[in-house]
Amino acid sequence: MTARPLAVVGASAAGLAAAETARRSGWTGPLTLIGDEPHLPYDRPPLSKQLLHGTWESERLLLRTADQLAPLDLDLRLGTRATALDAATRTLTLDDGARLACAGIVVATGVTARTLPGADALDGVLTLRTLDDAVALRARLAGAGHRLAVVGNGVLGCEAAAVARELGHEVTLIGRDAFPMARAVGPEVGMLLAEEHRTRGVHLLTGDVADFLTGPVPGTTGGVRLTDGTEVPADTVLLAIGSDPAVDWLRGEPALDTTDGLRCDAYCAAAPGIYAAGDVARWDHPLHGVPLRFEHRMNATEQGMAAARNLLAELAAETAPGPDTPERRPFAPVPYFWSDQYGIKLQAYGLTADADRTETTVLDRAARSAVALYGRDGAATGVLAAGLPPRQVRALRAVVATPQPWEEARARARAVLAPA
Repeated sequence: MTARPLAVVGASAAGLAAAETARRSGWTGPLTLIGDEPHLPYDRPPLSKQLLHGTWESERLLLRTADQLAPLDLDLRLGTRATALDAATRTLTLDDGARLACAGIVVATGVTARTLPGADALDGVLTLRTLDDAVALRARLAGAGHRLAVVGNGVLGCEAAAVARELGHEVTLIGRDAFPMARAVGPEVGMLLAEEHRTRGVHLLTGDVADFLTGPVPGTTGGVRLTDGTEVPADTVLLAIGSDPAVDWLRGEPALDTTDGLRCDAYCAAAPGIYAAGDVARWDHPLHGVPLRFEHRMNATEQGMAAARNLLAELAAETAPGPDTPERRPFAPVPYFWSDQYGIKLQAYGLTADADRTETTVLDRAARSAVALYGRDGAATGVLAAGLPPRQVRALRAVVATPQPWEEARARARAVLAPA
């Protein structure tokens, strides 16, 4: 009888980390990596930066080449989508009709880009989630004198707007929030970002899109119309209005909770033998005490590794329990994200969104240098640095490695910023 495989659904950064960790941790059985895109696993953050700018080509985004993947001895199924999961038997159904009975499964399917009604009917309305999306947008921004409307002023929209402006195009950035990235960074840092975008020539608007304008050629976009009647002419419209966890294929399985991602415990387990990692996972963070779903690159790799290790520990306990059986460990990272816009590097640790208290210290307005502390219910939960040297950024991480009383964290942050 052929041994059941370990299956990783999602040829993503999280999925690749899970597959590599499984092999390093001693899994010698069949190992299947399933990805709905035709590409080998690649890095997503450069899509809205280096690739879009043209400083990198697609090949540079690959996390591993085919030769580098060979030692993993993968059953690699690219261009294949999982369509269902029977949690009780750990059986996957794939879109090619195959059914795969597995020893264990890691779900790393990530998220899908949101869109707007009517977008699919118009050439020139794009999203930016996949490599193919980025290549298509880059092709439209080739040459000069292009008009780009970016709908959504979160991280992705701001990064794409900055790149397009650096390429010399006319850019309008439209968002529901009054300031760029306001939900992630708060109003004060958002104001600094707004100043930088305006200084660089980006036109900022606040509002919602009501519908699309029609271009000079039937079936093409001519821009967008906002709910207040404002018309924004554009040759290309980029929708950067957020994403949804890729869990539709799991909704028919009653044993799984797919509310805002695949719900997991502190060990990243969604059900016996089924784990999740990366953007799709909503897990119980042991230190913050609330379920988190974190759509950022560092978390994808770390959680992929943790999910694989804990899955193998569970399988070992099922098949060969004993004193040497490895124990599962809670996944308790310090959340981290970064964003590059023009010459500004933003880096944040901990939880910054949904803070009920924020304190921002602007160190140098002209240089867009600042530090912000974020908190909730009397505790500091996150910190953000803009334009600081690496040494200070690393020291600020320690301030919020665990939630701290606000005044204590505030004093520690000020000590980091004090002149030597």
